[in-house]
Amino acid sequence: MTMINEVKKYFDNDPNVASIQEKSDAVFIIVKDSGLVDLEEIQNIKGIRSVELVRNKIIINRKEKSMAANYNEIAEKIVDLVGGKENVQFFTHCVTRLRFNLKDEKKANKEEVDKLPGVLGSQWQNGQLQVIIGQAVGDVYKLICEKNGLAMEKAVDENIDADLGKKGLKGIVDKVFDGISGSLTPFIPALIGAGMIKVLLIFADMLGADATSGTYQLLSFAGDAGFYFLPIIIGAFAARKFGCNQGLGMVIGGMLVYPSFANGSGFNFLGIPVYSNSYSSTIIPIILCCAVMAPIERFFAKHSPEILRSVLEPLCTILIMIPLAYCVLGPIGSFLGQYLSSFVLWLYNSVGFIGVALFAAIMPFVIMTGMHGAFVPYLLQMLTDPTIGYEPIFFPALIISNVNQGVAALAVALKTKSAELKSTGLSTAVTAIVAGVTEPAMYAVNFKYKTPLYGAMIGSAIGGLAAGLFKCAIQAFAGASSLIALPLFASASNPSNLTYMIIATVIGMAATFVATWILYREEK
Repeated sequence: MTMINEVKKYFDNDPNVASIQEKSDAVFIIVKDSGLVDLEEIQNIKGIRSVELVRNKIIINRKEKSMAANYNEIAEKIVDLVGGKENVQFFTHCVTRLRFNLKDEKKANKEEVDKLPGVLGSQWQNGQLQVIIGQAVGDVYKLICEKNGLAMEKAVDENIDADLGKKGLKGIVDKVFDGISGSLTPFIPALIGAGMIKVLLIFADMLGADATSGTYQLLSFAGDAGFYFLPIIIGAFAARKFGCNQGLGMVIGGMLVYPSFANGSGFNFLGIPVYSNSYSSTIIPIILCCAVMAPIERFFAKHSPEILRSVLEPLCTILIMIPLAYCVLGPIGSFLGQYLSSFVLWLYNSVGFIGVALFAAIMPFVIMTGMHGAFVPYLLQMLTDPTIGYEPIFFPALIISNVNQGVAALAVALKTKSAELKSTGLSTAVTAIVAGVTEPAMYAVNFKYKTPLYGAMIGSAIGGLAAGLFKCAIQAFAGASSLIALPLFASASNPSNLTYMIIATVIGMAATFVATWILYREEK
């Protein structure tokens, strides 16, 4: 029996029904008294996707295709909608979005892409078409590659026209951020793991653990290793990003943290004085070194005799990089990192609470534009600097904002009479509050209806203000910026830090829920 017949059977001989109108995918029922309607019972009818009550009209929609069917439709149509396989220069994905780099952006039909079932929205960012899918993006990405013959996480064979790469100052800035992000992003899982070990040791200290025990010391070694040897680890990833040999990148990183150099002074290279400094736990110097080393290595690869290339290429590259790394690039990177940290701390100590509040309020737009990735170098600089070791602005604001995006969606879900919106709000709320993935809640609920976004921004500003006044600071890099990141605020030197962050988060959640509940009005 079809859904429409099931509905007719349910309402047969119902004295409250004035009329029934059928459509291919829905049924419209006019009732005399809307107070007698039981939406939950109607929702249980087989084949129904959603039920809405608008004044005295019941709108019953047919069940949509399964998500698997939606994803298959995306895989079959999206490549043609972006201009075809030959127009795809590079295709990859992040946590929630498909990311297309296209040769000719004018060939993409963004409006039709947005209409695909299962697509939550799309946007152009940094010359890239980003299609928002949600947490199932990995499965969709695999389907698209399989159905269209695209190489997974690789660019297609044809190269983009040279003039497409000339984008002025904006293109240069984008490339700088892309280089930094590409050097650091692969290391983040290890950084999270090492950071969590240090957090566990903080809790162990609070519980009175014996810091001289073998177990404690080995855990400490593991936690410190992820930070101390940063130049070597990032040297490998930065070298890969900039297109030079990863082994050479690690060698340059090893030069910067070599114990005798780190602990010594008065060095010179052919009479050129060397700035004595410990580069352990630094990131900017090694990224600069790898960026400069890449064209140097390519030069020697091109001009070395084929028979001697395997010897001359690495030897000459290292010889050139020794004075550059020790005398120029290392000191420049070190100064940049130190001044960046000093400026942020000065700003925070001056007007920190206002900055956290403002940041928390505008964070949805920062995420929407993809600019949150640009803060990774700053975050690593703050968290890996032995003289600092905490971050008081970005992460507190990000966590409060992410949680409140979920709370706003939750408030809408609890207030709405639409079964479909209720389901969407609840599912996206959990994703944001627990996993810190906010795009589904932002694009499917908050941005769509606007007032939930305003409620989240109000609540985030209030929560951020509380976090700033309490001087809450995260102690390690957060893998998921959500409620599960709160333990990272545990501090042995400031035991109240975690308590204050929990209070600030709860204040923001309560303010968001109340503001959204007041501002959101059901569409009629």
